[in-house]
Amino acid sequence: MALMATRAKISKVLNSLTQKTSIFAPGSGSNGVFEKFRVDPFVGFGRAFSSSAISLEPDLMGPRILGLKDYEDYRRALYGGMTHKALLVDAVGTLVVPSQPMAQIYRQIGEKYGVEYSEAEILNRYRRAYEQPWGRSRLRYVNDGRPFWRYIVSSSTGCSDSQYFEELYNYYTTEKAWHLCDPDAENVFKSLRNAGVKLAVVSNFDTRLRPLLRALNCDNWFDAVAVSAEVAAEKPNPTIFLKACDFLGVKPEDAVHVGDDRRNDIWGARDAGCDAWLWGSDVHSFKEVAQRIGVQI
Repeated sequence: MALMATRAKISKVLNSLTQKTSIFAPGSGSNGVFEKFRVDPFVGFGRAFSSSAISLEPDLMGPRILGLKDYEDYRRALYGGMTHKALLVDAVGTLVVPSQPMAQIYRQIGEKYGVEYSEAEILNRYRRAYEQPWGRSRLRYVNDGRPFWRYIVSSSTGCSDSQYFEELYNYYTTEKAWHLCDPDAENVFKSLRNAGVKLAVVSNFDTRLRPLLRALNCDNWFDAVAVSAEVAAEKPNPTIFLKACDFLGVKPEDAVHVGDDRRNDIWGARDAGCDAWLWGSDVHSFKEVAQRIGVQI
């Protein structure tokens, strides 16, 4: 009986979706709903652009073609009330953020080591250095990441003093350097786990991430942590997302990833077969994430 009821729900949703797909056909841009849910093949769902660029894909069941509510209704019909079995969370910019601007800390700590660059100059030099290719490897964060970060610090500040580097490097492993993006995160994650949703952090980071999570008392919120320096793959490489799903024991299609970087988090997760929501755009709090999954807080 339960199976028949589930099939009936899916059939109802599919019939509803079939009736609505015509509004996405090229040339129907005057429809208000169509304008809201146009598809940009480069950035995915939710970005408006010229209707002449639309290419209707055979798979009409994904969020790129359907309205968001329709897609979530479809997933709930499949999973019995929840849209996903697992939540993957980006670290920097989503779970945690620096407590003070990077350039301010680089200059503040560096003053006693002779750093004279202004914060604006440090920031500009940091950005230029970070964008440069890193040796022969595509991996910036290998093990503790020290070689890469020495290059970044010296390029940003003009200071190669080893004591300066170590003080700066160790500062970013402490709770003083970071704070949680969402003060309700702990309660939300607890509710998600109680509802049976598995949780993992997926981050481009070196091996300082685990001690940092412990310092912030949030390491026990998660069932797994996938760190690029440990799995030898950095977002947007889909490998890191596949590793996270493997750690959790779920299929990629059963997981949704939330992160603040469209290329690394959204494109990368979708290339791995996961769903993905952009932090600060698709979702603005972990409570909203939970509600979209189908867990009430």
